[in-house]
Amino acid sequence: MITMNAKVKRVLLTIGLSSTVMFSMGQNSSNPLLQKSSLPFGAPDFSKIKYEHYLPALKEGIDQQRKAIDAIVNNKQKPTFKNTILAYENSGILLDRVSSIFFCLTSADKTKEIAATQKEIMPQLTQLGNEVAFNQKLFERVKYVYDHEYKKLKGEDKRLLEEIYKDFVRGGALLSPEKKARMEQINNRISDLQEQWGNLLPEATNNSVVWVNTKEELAGLSEADIAQCKKDAESRGGKVPYAIVIVNTTQQAILASLDNRDLRKRVYEASIHRTDGSRSFNTFPVVTEIAKLRAEKAELMGYKNYASYSLEKTMAKTPENVYSFLNNLIAAYKPVADKETAEIEAYAQKTQGKDFKLQPYDRFYYSAKMKQEQLSMSDDEVKPYFNIDSVQINGVFYAANRAYGLTFKERKDIPGYHKDMKVFEVIDKTGKSIALFYSDYFRRPTKRGGAWMSSFAKQSKEWNQLPVIYNVCNFAQAPEGQPTYVTWDEVTTMFHEFGHALHGILSNCRYNSLSGTAVPRDFVEMASQFNESFASISEVFDNYAKDANGNAMPAALKDKMLKSISFQPCYALGENLAATCADLAWHMLSSNEIPASGKASEFEKEALGKVNLLDNQIPPRYFSSYFNHVFGGGYAAGYYSYLWTEVLADNVAEAFAKKGALKQTTGDEFRDKILSRGYTVDLMKAFTSFTGLKEPDAKALLKMRGM
Repeated sequence: MITMNAKVKRVLLTIGLSSTVMFSMGQNSSNPLLQKSSLPFGAPDFSKIKYEHYLPALKEGIDQQRKAIDAIVNNKQKPTFKNTILAYENSGILLDRVSSIFFCLTSADKTKEIAATQKEIMPQLTQLGNEVAFNQKLFERVKYVYDHEYKKLKGEDKRLLEEIYKDFVRGGALLSPEKKARMEQINNRISDLQEQWGNLLPEATNNSVVWVNTKEELAGLSEADIAQCKKDAESRGGKVPYAIVIVNTTQQAILASLDNRDLRKRVYEASIHRTDGSRSFNTFPVVTEIAKLRAEKAELMGYKNYASYSLEKTMAKTPENVYSFLNNLIAAYKPVADKETAEIEAYAQKTQGKDFKLQPYDRFYYSAKMKQEQLSMSDDEVKPYFNIDSVQINGVFYAANRAYGLTFKERKDIPGYHKDMKVFEVIDKTGKSIALFYSDYFRRPTKRGGAWMSSFAKQSKEWNQLPVIYNVCNFAQAPEGQPTYVTWDEVTTMFHEFGHALHGILSNCRYNSLSGTAVPRDFVEMASQFNESFASISEVFDNYAKDANGNAMPAALKDKMLKSISFQPCYALGENLAATCADLAWHMLSSNEIPASGKASEFEKEALGKVNLLDNQIPPRYFSSYFNHVFGGGYAAGYYSYLWTEVLADNVAEAFAKKGALKQTTGDEFRDKILSRGYTVDLMKAFTSFTGLKEPDAKALLKMRGM
C-alpha cells in the first residue's frame, strides 16, 4: 500500500505532497519544524522535534499557504504559467513539509498527543482546502493559462498545467455558488468522519486482542510464537499470561498453526467483529455516511455515482471496464476455488469424521496440514531462514543493487521517530547519493495495521530536493536480544513496499506534484507488485534465505518452499476479488440508495452474492467495517487496482525474465522508461515501450498464481 499524506492531499487539492527545505522561515522560532534541518537531504531531526511543535508549525504553514494564494490572486499581471501555475506549485511549501512529517506519525506512531493535535488541526486544514478549491479568482487565473498556453507548452510544464486545471475542475470549480457551498459542507464532513475512522479503527483492533490463560491452549505454535504471545500480553497490561493480537486483515495467519479449534474460532470472530458493533466498536455509521456523501459529491459533479467520478482519472476509465476485467477473473477463479475448498474439507474429514463441516477459521489450519503432508514441509521449517535483517540487506537491497546498481549505507547518525527505525543512505552506481530510506517494520499499539510507503520529502528538480522515503510494516518483533524471523508473506511484503520506495527513490522529475508515486491508483501498485518477483529469483533468494549459522536453505527445502507459493492459490485471489467487489458495490450506489448503518452488513452480503463471491470459506480480505484502504485511505472505488496492477506487474516480470531479470541494462531500461518518470508520461505508452505489449495481458495473472 502507498500513502501520500492522503488527508492533506485531499483537502489541499494538490496532486501529491512533499517536503523540502525551501520555505519561508516566517517568524524567528526555536521550533525545529520552522527551521531548516541541518541533516542530510533536509531530513526531519526527530531528536529535536517534540509533539508540542506540530500544532504551531502546522498553523504557521496554513498561514503561509493563505498568503501565497493571496499573492497569486492579487497579482495584477496577466496570468502566465510562471506567475500562476508555477507559483501555485510552489505555494504552501512549509505546510507540505510539516504535514508530511506529522501525518507519518498519525499512522505510524499515533500517541494521545498526536491524536489530539490531529483533532484540532484537521478542521483548519479542511477549511484551507475549501478556500483553495473554491477560490474563484484563483481558478480564473488557472483557467486563463489553460485556455491560452496549454497548446504551446511541452513536457512536464504541459502535464503540470493539465493536472492542476483538472484537479480544480474535479474539485468543483465550475459548480454554481449553491453547489459549491454544498461541496464545501461535504468536504468538511468527510474530513471529520475520516478522522473518527482513524481514531476508532486502531482502538477497535487493539481491543480485539484474544486473551489466553494457558500455554496448553496455544498448542501448535512454535516456542518463538508463544514467546511473542507472552510479550504481546505483557505490553497490554498482562491481565492474563498470553495474548493473540489481531492484525488488519480478515484472516489471521496464526490460525494455520493453532490446534485448539475453539481458540481458532475466538480469534476469527474477534477479527470479523472488531468494528461491527458486537464488541463495543461500530464503524458502520461512519461507513454509510461517507458512502452517502461521496455519492452526493459525484452527483453534484454530474456523475451517476462515485465510482464513475473516481475512475475517470484512472487507466480503467469506467466502472464497466473494471467489472469486465473482474468478471473474467471471477469466471476463471470460481470453479477452481470451489474444488479447492472441497479438497480441504475432505482432507479434514479424514481425521475429524465425515460429518465435519469446514469453517472459515479451519481453512488455514487444514490447508497448512495438507501442504505439510503433500510437500513434506511446513512454514515453521522455512521461517528460520527468513531473518528480517538478512531479508532486508541480503534480499531487498541486494536485488536493488543487482537490478539498478544501488547500494545502501546505514546512517545511525540520522534519528527516526522511533527507536526501532533504521535509516539508510541510497547511493547510485555512479557513487552519487540519491536518497534516504527509512524502515519501520515492527508493530506497536500506536501504529495502525497494514504496510505502506510514503515520504518525508519527494524528489523535485524545481526545489533541488532529493527523496526521503520510508516503509512501514507491522511484523511481530522478537524478544530483546533474539533475532526476528518473518513468514514468506512478510518477506514479499518487504519486497512489495520497497517497490513503492524505489518508485520514489529513482524519481527524476522537475515538479514535486508529478514525481515519484504521483500516478493513478491503478498504476502505482505495479512497481511494488513487480518488485515482489525478485524475492523468488534463485540468486536473490539464496543470498538472503540463510539460517542463524549463515547456511543457505537446502535445495530440497527451497524447491518445496517455492512450489508451496502456488499451493492452493484460490484463497488469496478470492479474498481480494471479494474486497474489490464490495468496494465497488458501495460506490456504484446513488446517494438515495445507501443503506442505513444497521443494514450495511446485509448490503455487503447481497452485493457479494450478486457477483458469485459470497463464500463463507473465502471472505473478503477486509469487511467494510474495517476496510481502511477505502474508508480511511485513498482507494475508494479503487481497490481493484491491486489486481489490475498485478496484471501489469506480471507482464513486466515476464519482460524482465526475457531481457535478463538481474541485468542492469534491463533495470536501467525500466528505471528510465517507468520508475524515474512519475506522471510525466503517458503510462500506457510507457508500459508498452518496456513490455512490447499493446495492452495488458490478464492471462499472466492466472499463470503466475498457478491457476
